[in-house]
Amino acid sequence: MKRVLAIILGGGAGTRLYPLTKMRAKPAVPLAGKYRLIDIPISNCINSGINKMYVLTQFNSASLNRHLTQSYNLSSGFGQGFVEVLAAQQTPESPSWFEGTADAVRKYQWLFQEWDVDHYLILSGDQLYRMDYSTFVDHHISTGADVSIGALPVDAAQAEGFGLMHTNDHGRI
Repeated sequence: MKRVLAIILGGGAGTRLYPLTKMRAKPAVPLAGKYRLIDIPISNCINSGINKMYVLTQFNSASLNRHLTQSYNLSSGFGQGFVEVLAAQQTPESPSWFEGTADAVRKYQWLFQEWDVDHYLILSGDQLYRMDYSTFVDHHISTGADVSIGALPVDAAQAEGFGLMHTNDHGRI
């Protein structure tokens, strides 16, 4: 997993978790004492052998940035590992802020491409789950897929608040 770069999305306004998100990004919402939702994908990465991680932030990010700075120093004992915050920024070439998660990734694509990696793992920073990303990446490689998406099936009643995706019997979208 040394050739995988994780890009963790720092979340939007988090209106469904209000008032917990009144003063913080959804990934900074406390969980089990001193932890935050952002710790879930970071822990999954570390436990999967992925130690290069960028966290893209934009909305109410001060407490999230503080938590990441105080919690993660992967340089000791993790080789070239890191957890680095990439804040939304305006540049002469791109005078607007992030216009969604795909735009955030697109605007920092130049930085991601500077790394000598073979695969990018784009993760949500505000979901609660446990996953071995190495199994996911290995499956992606073995199938020769252009893109792989991790998702769970939901019934029609749950689907209203989420994006929808239809797959065939071979797992193709």
